[in-house]
Amino acid sequence: MDEVEVVVAHSERATLRVGDVFLKVDADRARIDVEVEAMALAPVPTPEVLWREPPVLAIAAVPGTALGRLGEPSTASPAAWATAGAAIRKLHDAPLPPWPGRAGRSLDALAAELDGECEWLVANGVLPAGLVTRNRQVAEATFRPWTAMFTHGDLQVTHVFADGDEITGIIDWSEAGQGDALYDLATLTLGHEERLGDVIAGYGADVDLDVIHGWWSLRSLLGVRWLVEHGFDPFAPGCEVDVLRSRM
Repeated sequence: MDEVEVVVAHSERATLRVGDVFLKVDADRARIDVEVEAMALAPVPTPEVLWREPPVLAIAAVPGTALGRLGEPSTASPAAWATAGAAIRKLHDAPLPPWPGRAGRSLDALAAELDGECEWLVANGVLPAGLVTRNRQVAEATFRPWTAMFTHGDLQVTHVFADGDEITGIIDWSEAGQGDALYDLATLTLGHEERLGDVIAGYGADVDLDVIHGWWSLRSLLGVRWLVEHGFDPFAPGCEVDVLRSRM
């Protein structure tokens, strides 16, 4: 039997790897439903679904390696990052899926959530008030009208795989749905600001950089408490807190 590797595990879900098979365990059946349907609809390379027995989804590993990891320099080529941008544009231009996604939350709900997290970060001494206030201001650029597109919703750099300059697979589609396209671009380049130009070149469309910066700040502010409470370290070099400091 192949060794079992715990890829990620917390109170909401867990992913295990056994050889070339990933087993995703999620108590929320709706997330598994979204993941399967989104992969079927997305016009980009996705993992093969091997079998499904809720709460477990088995998918095949995709070839290649992730574009990078948060907190570490990416060794992927500029062309690979540009190809990722082109793949994201293809996804965004595809017909909309029939459900809302993580990147499509209402502005009022998002602002209320952000205000609550900012208050918690300061009240509990997790981050300095000046750092939180500045990034809250930067995040306001995301509060504007946008056209819904087919978004991945959690396009972390570890979710995009490449072999050389080619994108071989995009994984983890449980947050996919209708949403703000710039959220995907910002999520992919979070902590990899130097790669944003390559991604935009491949994406092939005008991008409001203030909104990208806003999403970097907003995603980081919203993520710090969750990461701490689930055993992750947002203070690690190059991770969420460093992203927030970079906006000062």
